[in-house]
Amino acid sequence: MMRKLFFLFVLLLIGSSITSAQDVTFKATAPSSVVVGQQFRLTYTSNKSGKDLRVTDLTGFDVLMDISNEDHRSVNNNGKWVTESTYSTIYTLMANKEGTFTIPPATIKIGNSEYKSNPVTIKVLPKDKESEASGQQSQSGNSSSGVSNENLFIRMHVSKNSVYENEGFLVTFKLYSRYDVRTFENIKFPEFEGFVSQDIELPQNRQMEQENFQGRNYLAFVLKQAILYPQHSGTITIGSGKYDVVVQVRTQQQIQSIFDSFLDTYAPVKKSLTSAPATITVKPLPSGKPASFNGALGEYSMKSSISSNNVKANEAITVKVTISGNGNIKLISNPEIVFPKDFDIYDPKVDVNTKVASAGVSGSKTIEYVAVPRFAGDFEIPRAEFSYFDIKSGTYKTLYTNEFKLHVEPGTGGTGTEPAVFKASNKEDLKLVGQDIRYIKTTGVNYTPKGESFFGQAGFWLSYIIPALLFIVFFIIYRKQAAENANIALVRTKKANKVASKRLKVAGKLLKENKKEEFYDEVLRAVWGYLSDKLNIPVASLTKDNVEMELGKYGVDEALVQQFIDILNTCEFARYAPAQDSSGMDKLYGDTVQAIDKMENTIKK
Repeated sequence: MMRKLFFLFVLLLIGSSITSAQDVTFKATAPSSVVVGQQFRLTYTSNKSGKDLRVTDLTGFDVLMDISNEDHRSVNNNGKWVTESTYSTIYTLMANKEGTFTIPPATIKIGNSEYKSNPVTIKVLPKDKESEASGQQSQSGNSSSGVSNENLFIRMHVSKNSVYENEGFLVTFKLYSRYDVRTFENIKFPEFEGFVSQDIELPQNRQMEQENFQGRNYLAFVLKQAILYPQHSGTITIGSGKYDVVVQVRTQQQIQSIFDSFLDTYAPVKKSLTSAPATITVKPLPSGKPASFNGALGEYSMKSSISSNNVKANEAITVKVTISGNGNIKLISNPEIVFPKDFDIYDPKVDVNTKVASAGVSGSKTIEYVAVPRFAGDFEIPRAEFSYFDIKSGTYKTLYTNEFKLHVEPGTGGTGTEPAVFKASNKEDLKLVGQDIRYIKTTGVNYTPKGESFFGQAGFWLSYIIPALLFIVFFIIYRKQAAENANIALVRTKKANKVASKRLKVAGKLLKENKKEEFYDEVLRAVWGYLSDKLNIPVASLTKDNVEMELGKYGVDEALVQQFIDILNTCEFARYAPAQDSSGMDKLYGDTVQAIDKMENTIKK
């Protein structure tokens, strides 16, 4: 009995240690890129208190200071309020030389176990040449009256300017800005005429990152990436794209009090940008194409198999061919499998699985060929060919499927009065083989007596009246909806709360993840966007003064107006004073939701 109790106690200890180990999180965060001489934060965060934090290698960076922080907050978890704790150690670093540096995983001791963080890679950019010469920041010398084309532009970058016909290449549209970007509007990318395009799915939570371009440092943001396949040889031009961008620009103001020198004043400015066109030289494929070549380019491998080498007559067989590799997989043709005569052949089932990334398209294409032998005997399915052009070697290559030998035994159906029945491998309905003539149906038929007619009866007239009434009702409803949709201002006003709610949901996720700067940015976008839609005023034209004036016209209470102004001020101040308390973030989120709810009850359109 004592042994059993001891064994149970040990199991409980092991189980509790495993559970606690699974609950521990320990991660490192830092910006992906910084500039030489720039200070930044390297943060190590865990959800449990630990000790003996060890950071082994900080080559390329100077450690200016480090602080430890403990944060507790209450969150609603399925209707129950629970306390979440976060333990952070923040290193303030400064990059001292250019290059790409990887900070190895740090270790920490939590309880009786040691945990490792993730490694962090940081790209250190050179100093801005303009900053070295003048010692001024990127936004100096600009005002709300205009935005410099050198400080804000969109660049279309192609990975190759010379390609073969049907050879894929990467095109990237990237925004470069030395201003704080607020929103994008009226984005119109080129049409890609003469190309087949496959868009690359970009992360939804991607952020602007610092990038050095032609000796100057910018905040860069990828708008779109796609793989293009030219469809004919010659010179093809990718046209220009057009984009509207709203940025925050520092304004010049006269200092009227000691508080005016404390915070800079910014105003939104809208600027239309155009990306320059690009010319692509498309080379024709060299001569000597194999007979089985159908335009495939890249690097491939192929394998084949058969469902069975021994079957009975009228039983289905499946030959499966899988082509894998890198290239225009979706555009390649199916290899031709030649089945013996007297085989019933069905359309192949094709399954394409691809992954589109900046390195190109990779994946596989699986083709299942289904056939049914009608007679017994020994048959041979010859090998099939698949040819492609290898871009790396500049030569044509041919792959072959296996050659299959098939033994068919006599079947039970198809030779007598009973038809042969089989079910295809791709789960189609049952099919009948060898039954072409069907008997005339003589039972279960309803006849109409001679002389009786449906014309003139009540059902005849109702079949006309009811559709006519339904048409009138639907027409009235449609006209009403069309009239409402034509009023753009009314549509924007009705959707203002819905759009703001979506943005606040994103802010709520950032709040849970304790991403403070991103949280304040998202709340600020939600409030400005809500006011823009509600008041039917473009975001670029909104200021705190005209917001206050316009809300007053609608009879909004002064306290509610001031609540919105306080929310905007809090968000803007937090952008330049990031070390805010988490409780303040919770309060701001609740105040924002409450203010929008009150506004919806006040302004009703």
